[in-house]
Amino acid sequence: MYRLFTAIDLPPELAARLAAMGFGLPGARWVPEEQLHLTLRFIGEVDGGIFHEIREALADVRAEPFTMHLQGFGCFPPRGPARILWAGVEPVPPVAALYRKVENVLVRRGLVAPEKRKFAPHVTVARLQQAPKSRLGNFLAGNNLYRSEEFTVDQFHLYSSQLTNKGAIHYLEASYDLR
Repeated sequence: MYRLFTAIDLPPELAARLAAMGFGLPGARWVPEEQLHLTLRFIGEVDGGIFHEIREALADVRAEPFTMHLQGFGCFPPRGPARILWAGVEPVPPVAALYRKVENVLVRRGLVAPEKRKFAPHVTVARLQQAPKSRLGNFLAGNNLYRSEEFTVDQFHLYSSQLTNKGAIHYLEASYDLR
């Protein structure tokens, strides 16, 4: 079985700067620098045959390159105890358009069921477990004006992930150029 997702990678310099912000928040398990990404579509577990069909189908996604940047931080869920600390994405429209194209290719071919959740583009920077509200609030307030440099998105990727007791390990399965 393969546990799959599609994603946009961050430029290495940006990932390094984002990872360097990861300290001073008790209860936070920071995402390793090499695993920081923007998930377009979590696909889930599939068998080998479906994996190969997905890998081939994604080559049919057609989209133009675009520029984006990260802006601000927030938490999921919006109510109740925070479990995910994320960096926001701007502008949303071109990212959402790429998500829809990936979704349409996979659903049209019957490879996945339509996603029921609303697409909310973000980069997960930490998983939280009982992070003190005051410290989390201080982190969010101290970084509310955060804005990364702009970068060009000219490809997206298919990853598989293996869950371990120390977190997920991601494996690059395929890359797709935007043209």
